[in-house]
Amino acid sequence: MLKPVALQMYTVRDYAERDFFNTIKEVAKIGYPGIELAGTYEAAASELKQLLDSLSLKICGSHIPIELLEKDLDNIVRFNLDVENKNIICPWLPENRRDSAEKWEKTAEELNSLGEKLRTYGLTLSYHNHNFEFERFDNKYGIEILIENTSPENLKLEVDVFWIKFAGLDPVEFLNRYKDRINLIHLKDMEPDGKTFAEVGEGVIDFKPIFEIGDSGIVEWYIVEQDICKRPSLESARLSFENLKRLGRVG
Repeated sequence: MLKPVALQMYTVRDYAERDFFNTIKEVAKIGYPGIELAGTYEAAASELKQLLDSLSLKICGSHIPIELLEKDLDNIVRFNLDVENKNIICPWLPENRRDSAEKWEKTAEELNSLGEKLRTYGLTLSYHNHNFEFERFDNKYGIEILIENTSPENLKLEVDVFWIKFAGLDPVEFLNRYKDRINLIHLKDMEPDGKTFAEVGEGVIDFKPIFEIGDSGIVEWYIVEQDICKRPSLESARLSFENLKRLGRVG
């Protein structure tokens, strides 16, 4: 049974900034069964949930900066429970939280604490990587320090395969190493230049072994994301979806 594929709404943020709800409708028309939030554009939880229900669309996760999690956790919990989203993802870390091994350890302690609090409400905290996590401190990558200093129950991983390859590592090796900790995978392809974003299936990343690992592990959703699109972003989202359909990953 295929695991579902969602679209990270950051991909189509240029549309969402103008009309969030209509953009969600357009994503549903493409065929995605789920979306991952990157902001809610001041939408009321009740109105968003009503729209999602009318489209038979699910929220698979929400990207929320660590600073917001620290200062507004109660409201974040309430909103996500109301829209029936269980996955909260820390999408980024400012440099002053990751520029030394000690900072990584302190950040790990904070995320572990936040994850423990979220678990009491039935919510799961995950961490989304870019490439800066693969800077070494005392012969360890920052992300290794983060993983080693957090509980698997309190912090899962949302792995972005593009950024791992961009950092010069093998995404498949990383996925294999931590497959029991990974609950979400960002699908993002790469042009042959090794640095430019491409629609899934249009670049050089081999997704077959990525799917094999994800399918065999605890992964709940695959999530299409494209940071920068060379065509209208909804067209990019559609092309990625059609390529995944061609690969037999969506019905």
